Amino acid sequence: MAVVYLGLGSNIGDREQHLVRACGLLHQHPAIAVQNVSSLYETAPVGLTAQDAFLNAVARVHTTLRPESLLAITQAVESRLGREPAIRWGPRVIDVDLLLYDARQIRRPFLDIPHKALNQRLFVLVPLSELEPNLHLPPGEPIRQIIAALPDQGDVTRLGPFPPFANGNRS
Repeated sequence: MAVVYLGLGSNIGDREQHLVRACGLLHQHPAIAVQNVSSLYETAPVGLTAQDAFLNAVARVHTTLRPESLLAITQAVESRLGREPAIRWGPRVIDVDLLLYDARQIRRPFLDIPHKALNQRLFVLVPLSELEPNLHLPPGEPIRQIIAALPDQGDVTRLGPFPPFANGNRS
């Protein structure tokens, strides 16, 4: 089983419910087990800043799927929840990003693992560090050092624990 970290985000409609439903749909897949999810964090948008704040979380999952197959599943979940192609960094019902997949490094036109912007995004690093405070990210830097070295990117506000989701294991 591979250990994978997925970034979850939403800034349209019932943001919390979108994140909860995404975790539930992922966990229902026979080859994916959502093991834990960070707290919910409200964050300022990045890139296109004239939009509503995002609700973000990070999920740790175990899977037997290869990275490409897992990407297809996450995209199917996004589509099922109403995500449509839109402006880059624009508003979205749901975003599910593959952040890390074990220690693999993959660079393809449609898939970057670790996520190409992982080390620059507090809205991902803060919830990820909640799940794995001693994690070292490529090229081997402790996550806490990476977070401390980043410039202020606006508030990353912890709102509370991630709610239970259908068939979910929140241990």
